[in-house]
Amino acid sequence: MFYEPKNKDHGLPRNPFNSLIIPRPIGWISSVDEAGVFNLAPYSFFNAVSYQPPTIMFSAGVGSASDGMKDSVRNIETTGEFVCNLATWETREQMNQSSVAVPPDCDEIALTGLTQLPSKLISAPRIAQAPVHLECRYLKSVDIPGWSKADDFRVIFGEVVGVHIDDELVTAEGLIDVVKMLAIGRLGYNDYTRVDSGSLFTMERPV
Repeated sequence: MFYEPKNKDHGLPRNPFNSLIIPRPIGWISSVDEAGVFNLAPYSFFNAVSYQPPTIMFSAGVGSASDGMKDSVRNIETTGEFVCNLATWETREQMNQSSVAVPPDCDEIALTGLTQLPSKLISAPRIAQAPVHLECRYLKSVDIPGWSKADDFRVIFGEVVGVHIDDELVTAEGLIDVVKMLAIGRLGYNDYTRVDSGSLFTMERPV
């Protein structure tokens, strides 16, 4: 089949785009506003950008607040800080629950029954139940205009200034046991996947 996205002529019951760019890692972003209220939300338009400095990005659509911004975006642009927490098989339900649309004064960490931990270098909290945390300082935002105002997206870039890794994930050889993590990723529709021993394979790059 072939279709032109702008014409929306795929003829399918749901837009297939999200089912084609897969799997997508989940940026489980924690932040704090100026009043000290914690925010936690998952973003599957997320990935690493560069090594030195280590930089990550996530992309957020229009929010339900009066200013049209997601709480994560507003907090990050105001305070200049955020944490990306690794979403795993064990925390899949809390990750999903934290995607609920709630007022800005709602603490999603408390709402989901998770435990917040202080960060080492920034004021945004970490999630105790996540085995990996990336403390980030805000770098810049890039607006992606949509076909309508409701389709606008904003890409947030952050420099990773601190990395926390659960010691149990580090092997005797000094490598990260990605199977033990059981990290989850986003597919299309309501589907997810996870990294486990059945899905992992290795290939050496050609020299």
